[in-house]
Amino acid sequence: MEFYLPFISSAILLIIFAYLLGSLPTAVWLGKWLRNIDVREHGSGNAGATNAMRVLGPRIGLVVLLIDALKAIAAVSLSWWMQGSFTSPDLFVIFQILLGAVAITGHVFPIFASFKGGKGIASLVGIIIVLLPEAFLISLGIFLVVFLLTRYVSLGSLIAAIALPFIVILIKEVTLLPKIVFAVSIALFVPVTHKNNIRRLLQGKENRISFKR
Repeated sequence: MEFYLPFISSAILLIIFAYLLGSLPTAVWLGKWLRNIDVREHGSGNAGATNAMRVLGPRIGLVVLLIDALKAIAAVSLSWWMQGSFTSPDLFVIFQILLGAVAITGHVFPIFASFKGGKGIASLVGIIIVLLPEAFLISLGIFLVVFLLTRYVSLGSLIAAIALPFIVILIKEVTLLPKIVFAVSIALFVPVTHKNNIRRLLQGKENRISFKR
């Protein structure tokens, strides 16, 4: 038992740090600092990059997207402090996914913004960058094509997410089971978080991103 105490203590500490990193409410803070606007009171009401683009403009929205992704990258990268403590690559990847999931939880329920945050898609992107960098680049290409053709961020995100497990399994031929499960989970998770966007897309009421601001 004494042997495992340092491991457990270190893991708990990193999990707490991951949550705090995810809780940094980028869209809320930048909106208030730069425009005196709380993005949660406008647009979709989400404190994420997409709503920041709509409410604050594409430049600020892109900064929000970048920082939110970096939050998750930093959270997952905390795992390297304990890499030597894991007996198999699978367990290490599972711990990385756990840290990323905790960071997303912090983004969705941020302690620094009354537990009202965004959907966590940008943070999810950060996790994919760390765990599946090559598959991410292909998914990013798919997202950009769809987005530039339609100017729907939600549609691009949906198609890129659904395509990810096919890219991981069929194109990149990833064999590590936790990474495969992670990719499949994303393909299932993103449509659930975008159910309102899907409804608006089907009704022709989804907002497009304008590049004029």
